[in-house]
Amino acid sequence: MNPDISKERENATFNVEKLTYILDGGIEKTKRRREIQSLVISDPDFQSEDLNFLTRSERYEAAVRKSAQMIVKLRKYGISDPEEIYCYKSCVHRGRSEPLDLHLGMFLPTLLNQASPEQVDTFFIPAWNLEIIGTYAQTEMGHGTHLRGLETTATYDPATQEFVLNSPTVSSIKWWPGGLGKTSNHAIVLAQLYTQGKCHGLHAFIVPLRSMNTHMPLPGVVVGDIGPKFGFDEVDNGYLKLENVRIPRNNMLMKYAKVDADGTYTKPPRDKLTYGTMVFIRSMIVGEAGLALSKACTIAIRYSAVRRQSEIRPGEGEPQILDYQTQQYKLFPLLATAYAYNFVGQYMNQVYHRITGDMSQGDFSELPELHALSAGLKAFTTWTASSGIEVCRMACGGHGYSSCSALPDIYVTFVPTCTYEGENTVMMLQTARFLIKSYRQASAGHRLSGIVSYLNESEFRLQPQTVSSRATLVNGNNLQSLVEAYKLRAAWLVEQAAKSIQQELQRSVSQEDAWNNSSIDLVRASDAHCHYVVVKLFAAKVGEIEDPAVHSVLSTLALLYALQGITQHSGDFLQAGLLSAPQLSQASQTLKQLLVQLRPDAVALVDAFDFRDEMLNSVLGRYDGNVYEHMFEWARRSPLNKTEVHESYHKYLKPLQAKL
Repeated sequence: MNPDISKERENATFNVEKLTYILDGGIEKTKRRREIQSLVISDPDFQSEDLNFLTRSERYEAAVRKSAQMIVKLRKYGISDPEEIYCYKSCVHRGRSEPLDLHLGMFLPTLLNQASPEQVDTFFIPAWNLEIIGTYAQTEMGHGTHLRGLETTATYDPATQEFVLNSPTVSSIKWWPGGLGKTSNHAIVLAQLYTQGKCHGLHAFIVPLRSMNTHMPLPGVVVGDIGPKFGFDEVDNGYLKLENVRIPRNNMLMKYAKVDADGTYTKPPRDKLTYGTMVFIRSMIVGEAGLALSKACTIAIRYSAVRRQSEIRPGEGEPQILDYQTQQYKLFPLLATAYAYNFVGQYMNQVYHRITGDMSQGDFSELPELHALSAGLKAFTTWTASSGIEVCRMACGGHGYSSCSALPDIYVTFVPTCTYEGENTVMMLQTARFLIKSYRQASAGHRLSGIVSYLNESEFRLQPQTVSSRATLVNGNNLQSLVEAYKLRAAWLVEQAAKSIQQELQRSVSQEDAWNNSSIDLVRASDAHCHYVVVKLFAAKVGEIEDPAVHSVLSTLALLYALQGITQHSGDFLQAGLLSAPQLSQASQTLKQLLVQLRPDAVALVDAFDFRDEMLNSVLGRYDGNVYEHMFEWARRSPLNKTEVHESYHKYLKPLQAKL
C-alpha cells in the first residue's frame, strides 16, 4: 500500500462502510452486490486481455462471447431480479456497453410494458431464452429526438391481415440502434401507422430481421453495422432499411393501441404510454450519471493523493497535488455532484416504479410529471457528468490522457447519453413545456401538486421583491435556506420564460415562433428547476442519515454542492434579488472553507463508492495507490512491444536511410 494513500484513510472522520450501505440502499444490498461481483471476478470465463490492445472486431467478438456466457451463468445462478441482472452484467463488461444492451435494456422491457398478454406469451419467452435476440429501432438517419418526424411507415393490408413496413427515403433508414448491425434477429421498430387511409402516428412493431436458422437477413431487410464511432467499440450499432417487409397484424404491440382485422384503429388511453421505455431509460441514465462521475472522481482523487509535484513552500519537498486548493476546487465539487446524482438516481428509480405501478392500476395522473422530470434530469445530469469526467481527466495531468487511466474510456462511454434517448436541449424544452403549462395553471388559481407545487406560492410569482427583503431569506451556511433559494430562483426563471413568451405573442407572432424566440429562457428555466430538484433531494437524503459522522460529512458535501451552484449561476441569484453582492462574496469564502473541511475525507469518500480495482480498471485509480509500477507494466504489454524492432522499420525506414 502506498504510504500516502494509507495515511489518507487513517485520517478519515467517518466509517466508510456505513456510507457504502447508504449508497447501495442498505447493508443487505451491499452484501449481495459484493457477492455478485465476486462471482464474476473469480470466474475464469470472464478474464480477458486488456481491451485497449484489441481491434474493434476483436472487441466486438469478445463482448459477444462474454454476453453469451453471461446469459448461461445468470441461469445457472438463478439470478432473475432486474437490479441483480444489471449488477452482474455491469461486472461482466466492466461498465462498458455491449451487443445485448438493447435486448436486455429496451427490447424485453418494451415487450413487458407494451405487449398484450398474448404477445408476451408469443414473444417474451423466446426473447428471454435468447431464441429471439432483439433491439429497439427508433432513431433514423434524418430524425432522432423529434419522434413525430420519423418517416418509417407501417401500412395495414386488411386483405392479408399484415403490416407492410417501408423505409421510403434515405433519411428514414434506421440508424444507431445497438446490436442491430450483426447481433439481433428481431427489432422493435417505431413506425408511422397507416390504416384505412389515415396516419395514426408512431407505434411499435416487432419485425423479424434475420433467419432464426442461418442468421442471414430476411427478404426486404437491408441491415449492417454503421462503422467506427467515438467510442462503443464493442457494440454493433447498425442501420436498417425496410423494403416492403410484411409482418402479421399481431406483431404490432397492442397492450394500449389496437388495429382490428378489418383495419379499425383503437387509440391508447394516453398518447405518451407508447414512450414508456424511453422514460424508463431516461430514469436509469440519471443513476448512470452518478456512477460514471463517481468512477472519474475515484480515479482523480486517489491519484491526486499519491502524485507529488512542484512546491508550496520552498525546501519542504513536493506536496501531494490534492493539497493544492486549485485541485480541490476542481475535484471536490464534482465529488459532491457525484453523491447528489447517486441519491437522485435512487429517487428516480423509486418514483418510476411507483408511478408505473399506479399506471398498471389505471391511474395516469402523474405520467406527465414523470415524463417531464425524467427528460429534464436526464439532460441536467448528463451535461454536468460529461464535463466533470473531462475535468477529472485533466486534473490527472498527462497520465489522464493514457488509456491506462480509464478516464478516456469512461468519457467516450458516457458522453453519448447527452444525445441518445433524447438530445439534451430538446429534453430541457420538453421539461419547459410542462413547467410553463404548470405556471399558467397556478396563475389561473389551480393548485399544483408534486415537484412543481412551488409554483403555487403567489409571492414567488407576483410583484418582484426588493433585493434587501429577498436577500435576507438566504443563509449561505444553512442547507435548508439554500434549498429555498434554489426554489425561488427556479420560480423566478420559470416566470421570466413565461413572460418572454407572452411578450412575443403581444408582438403578434405565432405560438410556435413565440416559443422558439423564448427557447433560451425556457432552457434556463428547466435547468434551474432541475438544479432545485437535485439540491432539494440531496438535502432530504442528508436529513435521513442517523450516524453523526456520516451525517456531518454528507452535510458538508451537500452545502458545497449548493454553494458551488450559486457561484456558477450568481447572475441568476443576483438578478432575482435572492443574494446581495456581499452575500455572494461570503458564499465564495464559505466554499473555500468547505474545501478545507473535506480534504481529510476525500479519499474515504471515494472509497465509499466501493469500486473494486477489477471494475474500475484504472492504473491511476488503484486502491493500493501503487501507480507508477503498474503503469510501466501496463505499457510493456502494448502489442507494439511484442518485438524489439517493428516490421515497419525494415519495410520503410531502413530503405529510406539507405537511399539518403
